[in-house]
Amino acid sequence: MSDWIGRFGQWFYAQAYLLLALTMLFWSGNVVLGRAVAGEVPPVALACIRWFGALLILLPFAWPHLKRDWPVIRQHMPIVLVLSFTGITAYNTLVYFGLQFTGALTVVLLQSAQPLIIAVATFALFGDRLTRRQGIGIAISLIGVVAILCQGDFARILSIRFNFGDLVVLAAVVLYGLYSALLRRRPAIHWMSLLAVTFLFGDIMLLPVLAWEVSTGAVPTFNAVTIAACLYVAILPSLVAYAFFNRGVELIGANRSGPFFHLMPLFGALMAVGFLGEQFRLYHAIGIVAILTGVALATAAPRRKAQ
Repeated sequence: MSDWIGRFGQWFYAQAYLLLALTMLFWSGNVVLGRAVAGEVPPVALACIRWFGALLILLPFAWPHLKRDWPVIRQHMPIVLVLSFTGITAYNTLVYFGLQFTGALTVVLLQSAQPLIIAVATFALFGDRLTRRQGIGIAISLIGVVAILCQGDFARILSIRFNFGDLVVLAAVVLYGLYSALLRRRPAIHWMSLLAVTFLFGDIMLLPVLAWEVSTGAVPTFNAVTIAACLYVAILPSLVAYAFFNRGVELIGANRSGPFFHLMPLFGALMAVGFLGEQFRLYHAIGIVAILTGVALATAAPRRKAQ
């Protein structure tokens, strides 16, 4: 039995597409929950709870690897701190903060720009270019995203008005594009070590901002709903999703991982149909087909590598 579990774990950890798809599923729930508890759990407090909870769960398993990898971590501290700030401290805190002023629909629409931001970041930092296939695939999947968000009426995109919260979310998307591109410069350490140190340093960087937030009188209200939301964001969108995303980028690169962000509105639409009783309409089907076609096209392995 243990041998079978070990073999399955090795197989699963090598499936980049599955890991990235599950990441987007968990992050879709994170946006919805972040909006749902926006009036009860302040954004910085929610981010701190999220990363501290994930660190507490991970630390007993990561400790042996951390002790072994610490000399390498210390040697590569600058890039570790940059990854901690962009991917942990800033990105999710800014998204939670933006959700105080804007809706989840607009946030998902802005996050749909993530593949393009990642492409720009990888080109600026490393000279990587999107292939023609990747560009076409991203465009097709983006059409599917807009079809779902606008409920089949593309003219509705013109009625969206961007506010301060949207600019905050856009800044978060840019920083996460930088994080995704810089993952190729991460130190050669165990994946648990990388998660643990970025969670730790990212949360430490949040503490001064948390102190300011508390000084304004913004404190969490804990009840069954907010506690359940805190548990969810600490486990699935944080610990599990970051492990999956980092591994997916390691396997296929940042540019081929980026189009998976277009799965978030797809999962959001399916959640609304399955859990909120919304009707499945033609624009859902068109959007799903376009997103899946575009993602498949954009993430396909180069022909030489496939051969």
